[in-house]
Amino acid sequence: MDEAMVQFQNGLIGVEIEAEKLLLARQELVEIDRLRNGNREALTALRKRARTTKTSVPSPFESIMRGSGDRQLIKEICKTCGDHDFRENTMLMFHGMDLFMSMPFHAAHTILEKDHERLDFETKKLQSLVKEKSFVISESGVLADKISPGVLRSLVTLTDREKTEEKD
Repeated sequence: MDEAMVQFQNGLIGVEIEAEKLLLARQELVEIDRLRNGNREALTALRKRARTTKTSVPSPFESIMRGSGDRQLIKEICKTCGDHDFRENTMLMFHGMDLFMSMPFHAAHTILEKDHERLDFETKKLQSLVKEKSFVISESGVLADKISPGVLRSLVTLTDREKTEEKD
C-alpha cells in the first residue's frame, strides 16, 4: 500500500477511536443526568415532607446573632430537616437496586445530598471530556485535508447493490 494511504488510514482510525470515546462520554452524561434528576426529585420530596426549602431554615450563625436568654445560643439546625424529627424513619431506594431501606430521615437526605454532589462532579468531568474530544476531532482535520466534502459525502452515501446482467 502507498505510504500516504497508510498514513490516511491511521488518521481515520485515530479519529474513529476519539469519536467512539466521545459518543460513550455523551451517553454516560445522559445516564448521570437521569440519576441527578432522580436525586433532585427525592430531595425535593424530603424537603416537602419536612416542610422546608433550601433557604427557610436559619443557619447556626443567624441563631447566634439573635441571642436569646433561656435558649441555647448555638443549636445545630440541618437545612433540610429543619424542626422535623430527624430520627423518623424514611424509606429509601438506592440506584440500581430493587431494595428499599428504612433509615432515619437525616441519614436519608444526607446520603442523597452527598450522592448529588458526587454526580455533579462526575457531570463536570464528563462535560470537560466531551469538550476535549470534540476539540481533538475538529482539530485533527483528517478528513478535511485529504478528501473534499463532495467526495466524502459520496463515500458516506455509498450503498451495496447486486450486479445485474444487462441483456442485449
